[in-house]
Amino acid sequence: MSIIEAFTGAIVGTFADQWKDIITAGHFDEHTVVVPGIHQQTKNGRVSSISGSNGVISNGSKIYIPENTAAFIFSQSGIEEIITTPGGYEYQNGEKSIFNGDSIRSSIFTQIRDRVGYGGQTSEQKQIAFVNLREIRDIKFGTRGPQVYNDLFYGTDLEILAFGTFSIRVVDAEKFIKNYVPANVSYYSFDNQNARTQILSEFIQSFTVALNSLSTTYRISQLPSHADGISMKISDSSSNAGTWKERFGFEIVQVGIANIEFSPESRELVKQFSSNRMNLKAYDDVTQKSSDISAQQKIADGIKENGFGEGGGMVFGMNMAQSLGVKAGTKQTFTFDEQIEAVKKLKGLLDAGILSQEEFDIKKKEIMGL
Repeated sequence: MSIIEAFTGAIVGTFADQWKDIITAGHFDEHTVVVPGIHQQTKNGRVSSISGSNGVISNGSKIYIPENTAAFIFSQSGIEEIITTPGGYEYQNGEKSIFNGDSIRSSIFTQIRDRVGYGGQTSEQKQIAFVNLREIRDIKFGTRGPQVYNDLFYGTDLEILAFGTFSIRVVDAEKFIKNYVPANVSYYSFDNQNARTQILSEFIQSFTVALNSLSTTYRISQLPSHADGISMKISDSSSNAGTWKERFGFEIVQVGIANIEFSPESRELVKQFSSNRMNLKAYDDVTQKSSDISAQQKIADGIKENGFGEGGGMVFGMNMAQSLGVKAGTKQTFTFDEQIEAVKKLKGLLDAGILSQEEFDIKKKEIMGL
């Protein structure tokens, strides 16, 4: 570059940068957390399309910070200022401007002299960027491989694969800018591969620990309905994702579990468990029925071989009376014909020696309502 070109560039740049700027936040995409400021220059109170130099903020420029947004001004040497309160601000630490009331000497001649030595550019580059303080949603996660879950219901370790989303929010803009955002960056998104790799790796580790802390209380199938509890456990963790707020100034807001499924090996174990349980229940049912039949057969054999005795006759008589509609300890109303029929049946039992005379008399009184 020749001296003439540098001198020409210095003059043009100096005059273009005299205009005061209106600066506000650019557009935030879904996962964008830092965007550069948008400059609109004014001329006689109107927005102008005339562009000044990149990296120049003129004195008297207006900076407007929307709700749920923070701003930071930085140069090659570092962060100059961080503004976390929404509103309008007037900047007075930039390039001198005659429209701000600065002298012609400092605004024009001094700037031209300084810029010539740097090829027509200002020696100090300043930029303003904005931080999104709203909740950043729908950051997808998925376990890369099976995670071990000790399911209390099955009583064994099972391998699961989990998929879902989580959301985060910047709660400390200053810490986020200084500790997380790379230096001299005016645009940053959680879609950035390096950023996503780090937060997903730490999130999965905290997510796995949180899941297993619930294994003594919930079955795997119940976990999606307890996503809020998982979020709290991750946030309260003393490592990985639980330390984001302290380290980087942002924290987890919500976790949504879209699906939890077994690995192929664990799916077979669950099927085998269910099959064995069904077989065991069927065996228990058959065993119980067999026991009932066996007991009834023993009673019948005892009646056939030995008669009832005093207790047995009473038991059989009560069962017989119940089959006739008479329950022990209750009174049953019969029609006259029903009473005669019931007494005849009891008399048959008496004649067969199945009921004693005393048992017959008791049941007869119950039937007759005496």
